[in-house]
Amino acid sequence: MGVSAEPNGHTAPRELLALYDEALPAVYGYFARRCGDRGTAEDLTSETFLAALDAARKETPPPVSVPWLIGVARHKLADHYRRRHDRFSVPVAELPEPADPLDEWDVELDRIVAEQVLTRLSEQHRTVLALRYMDDCSVPECAELIGRTIHATEALLVRARRAFRVQYPRPEGGLS
Repeated sequence: MGVSAEPNGHTAPRELLALYDEALPAVYGYFARRCGDRGTAEDLTSETFLAALDAARKETPPPVSVPWLIGVARHKLADHYRRRHDRFSVPVAELPEPADPLDEWDVELDRIVAEQVLTRLSEQHRTVLALRYMDDCSVPECAELIGRTIHATEALLVRARRAFRVQYPRPEGGLS
């Protein structure tokens, strides 16, 4: 009788290993676009593959695929947002070059002001705005990532946008 490397003869860990080279760029890219911090993206990528390996070793492992790994990654990102108790700054994506070079300074100032406004908002408001508008997550995706219902997430987005508008300076220089 042969000895299997996997418990109960499961092939899921072997399938995960075979998929690793294809899946690594997809999983890392998922985090890199959402974290803005290479170290955090690398840590979350490692956590994702470790969690996937644990799941693959279970009695009834899930079907191993890149979409399934992205689902694991989404849960790891949600866990990351939930466990953050420190103040964090939300990275704002680089903006494309403006068509008119004279507008370049205005665009940079707008980005700086938006970053400063985000840092003054509550963590919940920063998180939901970053997920929705910087990471292009749908409202249901945001809800899943922050552990709320869709209705509660929509209400949170309304409050977060209102808080952002209140803090964002008006053109005359004052707050709105």
